[in-house]
Amino acid sequence: MKIRKIRNWIAALLFVTSLGGATLAVATPQTSFAACNDTLLTFPAWFKGLTDGKCDIKSPTQAGGLSTFIWTIVLNVIELGLQLVGYLSVAFIIRGGFKYMTAIGEAGEIEKAKTIIKNAVIGLLISIFSVAIVNFIAGAIN
Repeated sequence: MKIRKIRNWIAALLFVTSLGGATLAVATPQTSFAACNDTLLTFPAWFKGLTDGKCDIKSPTQAGGLSTFIWTIVLNVIELGLQLVGYLSVAFIIRGGFKYMTAIGEAGEIEKAKTIIKNAVIGLLISIFSVAIVNFIAGAIN
């Protein structure tokens, strides 16, 4: 019995060690890449589209004028907000699904859950199309 427990512990330690080593090898940050990255978890940085090849932010005159510079920043902030709405919609879909599963056959609770899911799906579709429109406009400006 004790030999079996020791074997299980050794196997678990080997698994954690090998998994941890592989994770660290993949997750090692690359500072030069991180400094130039225009996104973080799909959220755009406020300066997306305003950097040159050396990771420096362009001045308004280099970016095509002050109005283009400002509109690019505004569209990036709007896109960030719309993506946040999309993530919240997914959270509400999950909440509605949980409410649906725990309704225990009560018709009123099932209808509430279906309404939550339906409204969240509509919100998700609106946010997806809105992000696409914002990216189209940002591409036209730049």
